[in-house]
Amino acid sequence: MEKLISISSIASISALGDQALSIQTAYDCDQHLIKPVRIGKQEEWVAPLKPSTGATVEQWRLSKAHYENLDRSVLYALYTSRKAFDQCKWKTSDHIGINIGSSRGATALFENYHQDFLKTGKSKIHSSPTTTLGNISSWVAQELRTNGPVISHSITCSTALHALMNGVAWIRSGMADKFIAGGSEAALTPFTIAQMKALRIYSDGTHKYPCRALDFDKKRNSMILGEGAAVACIEPGISDNNLAIIEGLGYATETLSHQVSISSDARCFQESMQMALQKIKPEQVDTIIMHAPGTVKGDLAEWKAVQKVFGNKIPAITSNKWKIGHTFAASGMLSIEMAILMMQRQQFIGIPYINFQKEPKQLNKILVNAVGFGGNAVSILLSTETALN
Repeated sequence: MEKLISISSIASISALGDQALSIQTAYDCDQHLIKPVRIGKQEEWVAPLKPSTGATVEQWRLSKAHYENLDRSVLYALYTSRKAFDQCKWKTSDHIGINIGSSRGATALFENYHQDFLKTGKSKIHSSPTTTLGNISSWVAQELRTNGPVISHSITCSTALHALMNGVAWIRSGMADKFIAGGSEAALTPFTIAQMKALRIYSDGTHKYPCRALDFDKKRNSMILGEGAAVACIEPGISDNNLAIIEGLGYATETLSHQVSISSDARCFQESMQMALQKIKPEQVDTIIMHAPGTVKGDLAEWKAVQKVFGNKIPAITSNKWKIGHTFAASGMLSIEMAILMMQRQQFIGIPYINFQKEPKQLNKILVNAVGFGGNAVSILLSTETALN
């Protein structure tokens, strides 16, 4: 790694809540946060925002001028970015870049505008500016009054970790002093869920744990959608309020035989993990937070990639999608938050329905994986400051 980069703050909203204590408490419990919710004309199994969190975001929106026409994906990014920015106490005079992406973008707003267009044959005045992908980071820059580069992108489910890599690259290049990186997703809409069902990857919700992430014996796909946002503030060196060190970065894209699947042994993950590890020995990694969306082929392919990279020295593995669903673009950064929580508390967060996990003796180096449609994998190696010595 050329230059160490610190994560100085992180903020999120999801089914876990938006406060550190509520997030920690939710992870300490073996209960999932998935429930049937009316989406459009019927009930669907999803992991929506915690009700109190949704109310907090709405109250915050009402306190702001000009936010009334924004999609929830933008509001989630605004709310979490403001929290993360205030936590690290940066100055707006710093050259701060922003890269917050989304898989679907302004999903609900776009669908509503399109329905109106089909009825009237006319488009409303706000329809274009409020549904562009660049809308997310641009509004965050306006909210925080930053003066650095402003980027929005979509690399589906690995979007947030790609944003984190972009931030590292901009800082190392000297073209930005600091960076805010993450992902936001508010895709609990009838059309989005219908798309997942058309792919035959969605859970039927009949099991005690509707999403069976990392259950390699499951016979059916069990992906569940969640919503939320997560952003991190990163800066060079070891900051005074450092939460974790970004020690390794890896990425890879593989040639696909199918539009939505990776190879049976996830070659993209093999390459991304090997790149992130660099000279780190396999036994030095304490835990891997896997992407593991709960699909039969996806979970197993990633597991085979882990076996090939780590051999007989496989660390403890885990995931949070069984609890909060798959939040698309936000999922990778929510996994980063989970990793930071485990390292801070030195307490492993496992999965209640699998029994092959081994409790790690320490939690000082954690590898986080994410991959999106198109086989775009990212692996991030996080370390505590003491683990670098």
